[in-house]
Amino acid sequence: MTAQLAGMGAIPFDQGVAFRVWAPNAQAVTVKGDFNGWSEDANPLTDEGNGYWYGVVDGARAGQEYKYHLRNGDDWFDRNDPYARRVTNSVGNSVVVDHSAYDWQGDSFACPPHNELVIYELHVGSFNSPGDGALGNFDSVLQRLDHIIDLGFNAVQLMPVMEFAGDRSWGYNPAHPFTVESAYGGPDGLKDFIRECHRRGLAVLVDVVYNHFGPSDLDLWRFDGWGENDKGGIYFYNDWRSSTPWGDTRPDYGRGEVRQYIHDNAMMWLEDYHADGLRYDMTVYIRTAKGGFDDIPEGWSLMTWINQDIRAKFPGKILIAEDMHSNPDLVGAEEGQAAFHSQWDAGFVHPLRAAMGAFQDSDRSMADIAGAIGHIYDAEAFRRVIYTESHDEVANGKARSVTDINPHDQQGWHAQKRTTLGAAVTLTSPGIPMLFQGQEFMQGGFFSDDRPLDWTLNDTYPGIVALHRDLIRLRRNWTDETRGLSGQGFNVFHTNDDFKVIAWHRWKEHGTGDDVVVVMNWSGEMRGGYRIGLPAGGTWKLQLNSDAKLYSDSFGVGQAFDLVAEDDDQDGYAYSAAVDLAPYSVLVYSWQG
Repeated sequence: MTAQLAGMGAIPFDQGVAFRVWAPNAQAVTVKGDFNGWSEDANPLTDEGNGYWYGVVDGARAGQEYKYHLRNGDDWFDRNDPYARRVTNSVGNSVVVDHSAYDWQGDSFACPPHNELVIYELHVGSFNSPGDGALGNFDSVLQRLDHIIDLGFNAVQLMPVMEFAGDRSWGYNPAHPFTVESAYGGPDGLKDFIRECHRRGLAVLVDVVYNHFGPSDLDLWRFDGWGENDKGGIYFYNDWRSSTPWGDTRPDYGRGEVRQYIHDNAMMWLEDYHADGLRYDMTVYIRTAKGGFDDIPEGWSLMTWINQDIRAKFPGKILIAEDMHSNPDLVGAEEGQAAFHSQWDAGFVHPLRAAMGAFQDSDRSMADIAGAIGHIYDAEAFRRVIYTESHDEVANGKARSVTDINPHDQQGWHAQKRTTLGAAVTLTSPGIPMLFQGQEFMQGGFFSDDRPLDWTLNDTYPGIVALHRDLIRLRRNWTDETRGLSGQGFNVFHTNDDFKVIAWHRWKEHGTGDDVVVVMNWSGEMRGGYRIGLPAGGTWKLQLNSDAKLYSDSFGVGQAFDLVAEDDDQDGYAYSAAVDLAPYSVLVYSWQG
């Protein structure tokens, strides 16, 4: 070839494969693999003079395994390609991949608008049942996709699928950032999964980990033989900034080649895998060294650069930060902001979990719940993702909501009542709602990558599953009567801490089928004839009564009906009506005019 191919890693072309690798401290680099009988000297790469090495292997092709062979001083050693698009396993060989050869069969899916998203977070390895086999994979998740779709979700968020050490992991220990976990099905398995999700109307969000790499099975560590202070070499900080809760493996966000590496990785998920968005793991450890202390300005600028480029190239995608420090500047594309679209909201989940788990009704604060409902950023409702369960909230010493409520009767009356209250707040509050796998059928215990879901609960408690389904359908306005739940407008207009009653109003543009009122009883007592304000006169149609008998045989204490507003001012509104509130229950109404 007379011209060098652009790109990094193994670059297939018609006559062979070109290889480019960054190894500024190496004195020599060769590539060995299936194409040359694993010869260590048959295919030397040429020093391009800028720390990069390049060469072409005629006749090499996609599917062949390879490694780089590097010399630093008197030492020779093998390394997997940092840009490897596939590996045989975390300690195996790199594999040449031609992403352009995959048949997407016309996939042109568009992510739903952010205000219409309802996200289901899942872990590929444990989204199965004990009877399905030892480990879940993309195929086993596809076999249960009807469950997610029937519930009404329109997005799934995958816990990290980058190749990690071993076959079981949460995924937050990426060993090979550019490839997909081989035990899950590898690159084509993920593409098949995303293509099928798109056919079924589901967006797919990928969880990416840039606050650290590894720490094990990590060929990036001292990749070209160089390092300082017993640190990791060219891909990592080699001073105090290297330290993270997961090892001394924070990438060097100030080094141009590492910044490009992470930028290229983020783009890959959207370009080569058709992902509909990214969720960044623990951004506080990208922008600071110590979880909120000791700023790393280049970490902030890296996120901003990547996110701005994604916004420009993929305007329909969504970028979500998990930071958990309620920093409003993470979200938004103005000067000084990190250009995420939304962030996981600590100001929502923690008050809600406390209210759900409190043993005594007197320990539930309506003011705290009101604060959680209204904890938005820059007056933009969908700049936050809201939830009561995530992988972090149900592990690492914490447990599922039903276990918090009653560890001795995890699917009993109290657990049924209060977990569904949490789901109702999540699905009717301003924000992008998210549920975690199994939450809809009251999975108990705690999350672990080696504990499959108890899918028998899905059959044992179909009413609770149906309640989650009905709430999701209201949130997504399936009957065109609850548009306000996808709007910016909200007003928590009633809080009674003595009776543990709270009510709020949601709207998009106001009007028939738009204005929604949610009334919730957080006590174990029946509240009969309870008067609340209403934003308009006329009829308010009952859209959901969580105490209905159809949801559980132990429900059905009270009855609920449509409301006709009376000219009796209450809660700052000119109209009001009396409602009967069953214990730990929610009523949802929409205005009919």
